[in-house]
Parts: sequence; structure tokens; C-alpha cells
Amino acid sequence: MDLERTPLLTDLYELTMLQTYYAHGMTEEAVFELFMRRSSHRGFFVAAGLDQGLEWLETLTFGDAELEWMRRSGLFSDAFIETMAGFRFSGRVNALPEGTVFFAEEPLLQIVAPLPEAQLIESRLMNILHYQTLIASKAARCRLVAGDTPVIDFGMRRAHGGEAGTWASRACYMAGFEATATCLGSARYGIPPTGTMAHAFVLAHDSEAEAFERFARNHPDNVVLLIDTHDVRRGAERVVEVAHRLAQDSIPVKGVRIDSGDLAANARMTREILDEGGLQDTRILVSGGLDEYRLETLLADGAPIDGVGVGSNVNTSADQPFLDSAYKLHYFRGKPRSKHSSGKTDLPGRKQIHRHYDGAGMMQGDTLGLMETADAATGLLKTVMENGRRLPAGDGSLADARERCQTQLHALPEGVRALREPAEYPVTLSAELEELLTQTAPER
Repeated sequence: MDLERTPLLTDLYELTMLQTYYAHGMTEEAVFELFMRRSSHRGFFVAAGLDQGLEWLETLTFGDAELEWMRRSGLFSDAFIETMAGFRFSGRVNALPEGTVFFAEEPLLQIVAPLPEAQLIESRLMNILHYQTLIASKAARCRLVAGDTPVIDFGMRRAHGGEAGTWASRACYMAGFEATATCLGSARYGIPPTGTMAHAFVLAHDSEAEAFERFARNHPDNVVLLIDTHDVRRGAERVVEVAHRLAQDSIPVKGVRIDSGDLAANARMTREILDEGGLQDTRILVSGGLDEYRLETLLADGAPIDGVGVGSNVNTSADQPFLDSAYKLHYFRGKPRSKHSSGKTDLPGRKQIHRHYDGAGMMQGDTLGLMETADAATGLLKTVMENGRRLPAGDGSLADARERCQTQLHALPEGVRALREPAEYPVTLSAELEELLTQTAPER
């Protein structure tokens, strides 16, 4: 079974509910919405993962291997297994375009489909969109803090699996990173690849200078040397020494990378050594345990850093490893529905988002209203799939999403961008939605 396509990458209760729905003829149209609840660590989110979600929906089928597992499990009736042999997703998807900045309680995805279809897809759709949204939201914070300093994705090796590492490269690029070290991310998504060398490469040689020169002569157009294997000062001095020999063959040293120690102090020392050695154009890249918090300190200190590589802390969203995402039934059999559990109330009805800007193009606030009374032309949710088939609105490129994200990040109010205790962005419920919420509240 193909991990990226099988419908069995789901929770068992999706299938047990489906058998009951079909047994009782509960196949009318339903509306489910995917949204994030409030987070004290994130003033905003960045929508990501829609492309992979739509691709999964378009190819969703139960093959022989999946049907055989259902039989062997002993959990399902023969009639239900026969029904699932012909299962296809036939619904509509309304969604925020990838790269859109959004806020708590706002749907980033709305599914309109027969109840069993809308129910089955819950777990895997959440898995796809939640992870990429989690990483894009974290990466966007790094991008805002870094300003004009290029940021590179270095995090695949400690990502939670290969799929996660590949998706993280995509989410980071969408959020504004310049490149990725993950080869599959580059091959699959067209992201510029970049990379240097490991400490093992230096250690495999009898001298640092020999390692530098061999690497440079084998990669004359991409000479970036790792200088902290033994001692940063000595490494920088070796770079100057080797650079003079390489210059005779017109091979420039484009950059050096520092991956340990006091990055700001080491960058200053390295800059002095390189400049004194005539390597004023050689850039200094730093990496090692970086995230938006450390970047803020590093760059505020005025260290001569020309680029940063971020890895594990971003690809695992270490300060907030998951978002409180929810996929809830909000309309069925002609009635709005909503959950009213303590601390987890959600908003009923089919919803749409409208965004308001001031005269300078800065976001002022959003209105969350009902789809029935909303202006579809100006609403943020767009119809990207109809009858189980992707529409042109769902075919946006990664470059489009990246540009959209950068535009919206720069339109965020300063307080909402804050790394610590971000201000709450105004999201107002329309009068119709307020009334509906009151009507659906349980009697006390």
C-alpha cells in the first residue's frame, strides 16, 4: 500500500462510523470545517498543504489490499466492504489558497459532501494540512525576524519521518526561505537546492586545508567551506590560505559556514580574518540550533552574518510541536451543528471570511460570517474542487503561494507578528453568525 495514497492511513473510528452511516441511510450532504483553536505561542497561522490534500482526494480509492485488510480484520460487514470497493470522493472543497495568513476559529478548509465521504477523509486531511500549516507558521516567524538575511531549510534529518522532512522543505519555502538542503524537496517542488559539507568530510582528510582544497576543486561553482571542525579561528585562516591557491585557477570561495560555539562572536572574528586576507566578498553562514528566538538575538546583535540555516527547531516546531486543529461537522440535514463541550465550543454553519485593510494596506481585522449571506467574490475561501475534481482555483503554484505569504506577512499588524505574547488579531462574528450561535447553544 502506498503511504501517500492509501485510505487506510486513517483512524479506525472513521470506518466504523461509515459502516453505521451507510446502514442507516445517512448519506445526505454535510459540511465539515477544518480550523485551528487559539494558541498563546502563535499570533497567526499560514495555510499550507492544500495541494497534497487535493491530490489525495482525487485519487482516493480502496484497492484490493485495503479491502482484504478490512475482511481479515473481522470488524466490518460484507455489505460495507462491498460499498467501499466503489468509494470515491465526490464532494466540493472550499479552501484558503496556500500561503494565506489566517487566525484562530477561521476555517482553512470546508468540505461539502455526502456525510460518509466528508467523515472518512477527516484524519488524513488533518494530517496533511495540519503539519504543513504548523511548519509554515513557524517558518514565517523566522522569515519575519531575519529581515533581508537569507534563511535556508536544513532540517530533514531530524524531521519526524521522510514525508515530514519533504513537506517541511515545501512549507519553509512557501513561508519565504530561500533554499533547502533536502534533495527530494528540490526535485519534487522545484525549490533551489543548497548545501556545504559535513564535519566528517574534514575529518576524513589528513588536514583541513587538504579537505577545503579538494572540495573546492570538485565544486568550483559552489565553494562554501565548514570551518568549525577543530577551531573556528584556525579554520578561517586555512580558508584564506587555500583561497589564494584557488584564485590562481579562478575559483572563488563563496562562503564559509560556522555551526557551533558563540555564533555572533565567531562570525565577527571570521569576518576580520577573511577581510584581512582579501576575501571581503566571501559570505558567512551560520547554523546550529537556530530558530526565530535565537535569530532575533543574533541579528539584533549586529553580527556580520550573511545567511542562516535552520533545522530541527523549525522542522519539528519545537516550541509548539502541534496546533490545536479541529475538523468539525457544522451543517447536516438542513441544520447548523456545533460542539458545545466545555472549553471546546465551535461555530455552527457554513462560513466565509472577509478581510479588511486600512489605507496603507495593513490588515485591520476579519469578519467571520455565513456563506449564504457572504460575497463570494471577496471572501477568502475559494472553491478549489467540485464533484471530486480539482478546479483551476486549486492549481496555484508554490511560487504563487510564496508570493501571497510574503505579501500578507508584511501586511500583519506589528503586535500580531510579535514572537512573545502576540497581540490578538480582531476576528469579528457577523450578526447572522452570532444569532446562529445563540440558537444552537444547548439549553441549561
